[in-house]
Amino acid sequence: MRDICTKTGDNGTTGLRGGVRVDKDDIRIETNGQIDQLNALLGMVRARLQSDGRDSGMVYAIQKELMAVMSHVATPSGMDNPRALHVVEMTAAMEREVATSQHAQGFVVPGDNELSALIHLARTQARTVERRLWTLNREYELDKNILVWANRLSDYLFVLANKVSV
Repeated sequence: MRDICTKTGDNGTTGLRGGVRVDKDDIRIETNGQIDQLNALLGMVRARLQSDGRDSGMVYAIQKELMAVMSHVATPSGMDNPRALHVVEMTAAMEREVATSQHAQGFVVPGDNELSALIHLARTQARTVERRLWTLNREYELDKNILVWANRLSDYLFVLANKVSV
């Protein structure tokens, strides 16, 4: 993206990959807006995690993958997207983290500390992203691995929030 202010959206439309114009409230744009919000929240989480830790690295990898997913969401049906997805490998990594964690069972009340509460906020946004992806999938079929990854993401964030709450 070279220009921040293109004025091409002043009429209520925005562009997908390849220049296809759609309404700004198109489900693909709404979904990407929700993903973008999650990415920003995860940026706040990562800024508060130890920068040299494994958790920070995992959150950064998730942020990069969210950007790849956004690219796929913005790719019109029938058009190839050259951006590789790593959702299968990342799903496995998140499942390992969940399996080896000492996480609380059931519901928790966020707020043990600021970082844990922020991660819980990101977790709730991850669930919103998952719902939007499923809505999008009804109209524009997505790679099923993206949907599985989105489901595991909220599990991983739940475990991470509990990990930093001690």
